[in-house]
Amino acid sequence: MDEVIEAYKRDLDRAGIRESLKLTPEQRLERLMALQRFAEELRRAGARARAKAAAERDGAD
Repeated sequence: MDEVIEAYKRDLDRAGIRESLKLTPEQRLERLMALQRFAEELRRAGARARAKAAAERDGAD
């Protein structure tokens, strides 16, 4: 079991966890919401790019 735990610990960003724990719960929530807004922006950009590529592909026929 310890080998499994050690394997997971190698991939942890301990500095990032420490920095996050320095923030208030409100600040952590604000960061999370900003990340969610960014992810949604990326989804919309990807959808636009796919739609544009499909339109160009369909128009090229």
